[in-house]
Amino acid sequence: MALILIRGDNKTKVFNAIEDVEKHADLNIISNPKTLDSKVADQFVSKILNADLKTVSKVAAAFLIEEHPTVAISKIRTIHPPAHITVVSDEYDVYDELLEILYSAANFNGLNYKVSNTHTIDYKQTKTINH
Repeated sequence: MALILIRGDNKTKVFNAIEDVEKHADLNIISNPKTLDSKVADQFVSKILNADLKTVSKVAAAFLIEEHPTVAISKIRTIHPPAHITVVSDEYDVYDELLEILYSAANFNGLNYKVSNTHTIDYKQTKTINH
């Protein structure tokens, strides 16, 4: 399980990036996207990257996905979302703090987002032997 943090210029771009994570990256969103203060989101990403950001965001959202962070990163690299997406694993110091903020945050844009990608992917190879 990983957290996805999305930063963007406006709500439309962030919402479209959320949809891209689900539809094009084929990741399983398991929590409603929550609104984050954009300055706080920028600070988290700056800490994760251990660098100053080139641009500041105006809107931010975060949510949980079912997949392992490594899988999420490789899938997100294949898409071209309209906003900046950061995968946050529990290895980062900001993970627990971000998770706490999400529990009390409002749903993103006041929308009742419905998780529609309900299938799970079995990444383990299993072989069937026919007798």
